Amino acid sequence: MQKKLKVLVSAYACESEKGSEPGVGWNWVKQIGRFHEVWVITRSSNRKSIEQEKFKIPSNIHWVYFDFPACLRFWKKGQRGVHLYYYLWQIAVYFLAKRLHRDINFDIVHHLTFGVYWLPSFLSLLPISFIYGPLGGAESAPKEFYRSFRLRGKIHEWLRYIARSFGEHDPFVLMSIRRAKLVLAKVKETGDRLSLLGAREVQLYPESGISIDEIEILSITNVRECSKFKVISIGRLVHWKGFHLGLAAFSELLGDFPSCEYWIIGEGPERQSLENMSKDLLIDHKVKFYGELPRNDVMKKLSECDVLVHPSLHDSGGWVCLEAMAMEKPVLCLDLGGPAMQVTEETGFKISAATPEQSVIDLKNALVRLIKDSCMVRRMGQAARNRVLEYFDWNKKGDWINNIYQKVVI
Repeated sequence: MQKKLKVLVSAYACESEKGSEPGVGWNWVKQIGRFHEVWVITRSSNRKSIEQEKFKIPSNIHWVYFDFPACLRFWKKGQRGVHLYYYLWQIAVYFLAKRLHRDINFDIVHHLTFGVYWLPSFLSLLPISFIYGPLGGAESAPKEFYRSFRLRGKIHEWLRYIARSFGEHDPFVLMSIRRAKLVLAKVKETGDRLSLLGAREVQLYPESGISIDEIEILSITNVRECSKFKVISIGRLVHWKGFHLGLAAFSELLGDFPSCEYWIIGEGPERQSLENMSKDLLIDHKVKFYGELPRNDVMKKLSECDVLVHPSLHDSGGWVCLEAMAMEKPVLCLDLGGPAMQVTEETGFKISAATPEQSVIDLKNALVRLIKDSCMVRRMGQAARNRVLEYFDWNKKGDWINNIYQKVVI
C-alpha cells in the first residue's frame, strides 16, 4: 500500500500557463499534489499567478511565499543579478524550511527549480530524504558552432562556461549533489556530469510534459489546409536557439521549392541580425518575423505549418517540440539536449551537430524529403502524437515521481 507523504518542495520559479522553469515548477507541483500533502516554498512575485489558478489544483498544496524586502533587492532587475539573488534566496529559504520541518516533520524534500546543476540547494541540509532535480545545464553548444555566433553570443557561451566551472568547485554545490538520495537529470550530458561530481544515484528523466487535455486541444487545433509548404520556428531569438541555421537551410531549400515559406515567432536580441541575414540571403520575401505573440496565436500559427524546425544548440527542455508533436507535426532538431530525447526517427529528424555547414545541409535535405513525401509528413505526425501520449503526458510523469517517492522513503 502506498503511503501518503508530507513533501516539502523548493520551486523558486513556479507559475501557471508558462513553459520553461516556471512551467516545470507549476506542473510538477500539481502532479506531486495528486498523491501527497505538499508545502511549496516559492517567490512572493509568483503569488498573483498562483492565486489566480489555485482552483485548478489539489487543495492539499500549501504555498509558502518568500522574498527579501524591496530595500534589499533593489539591485535585481529582471535577469540582471538573477543568479546571485537566487543563491541568497536559497540560503534564506533553508532557515524557513528548517522552521517548517520542526512544525510539520516532512518525509521528503524535493528541489525543483531552478533546475541547474551548478547552483546549490541548501535544503539538502535538512535531515530527511532529498531529491534534486530534474537538473540541466551541462549541455553546451559544440565548439565548431562558435564561429557562427556574433560576438555577443560568443561572450555568452564563455561566461556560461566560466559560471559552470566555478559552480562545479563550489562546496555547497557538491554538497547538494552528494547529499541527494536521488538526482534527476534532464539530459544525458548533465547526467554524466553529475555522476563525475559524486552523485550517489542519477536517473535520466525529461523535465517537460504536456497534459492530456492540452494534447486533445492541440490535436483538434491542427487544421492544416494551405497547399504551400510552411516551415516554422518558435522561441526566444537568442544565438543558441540556432535560428540562423534554420534560415541558412531554408535559403538552400528555396532554390528548388520557391513556393515555401518560413515563419519565425519570438522576440530577442538576435532579431535584427536574423532579419538582416534573411535580406542578405535574398529570402526576406519568404520569411515572416511575427515577433512575440499570445500563446493562442502561436498555436494557431503552428497549426497552419507543416514542420517545426528547432535547431537549438543547448536546450534542456524544448517544450515547443512537444506542442508541435501533439499537433501531429514532424520536428527537425539537432541531436543535442532535450529535443534529442523527445524526437525519434519515427517522429522527425535528429540532425548531427558536427559543423554549422553540415547541419545546414542536413536540415535542408530533411525538409526536401518531407516536401516530396506528404505521406511521410502524416506518418511522422501521427507517430509524434503517439509518442507524446506515451511518454510525456503529465499524469504519467506524476505516477512516475510518486513511485520514486515511495522507493526513496523506504
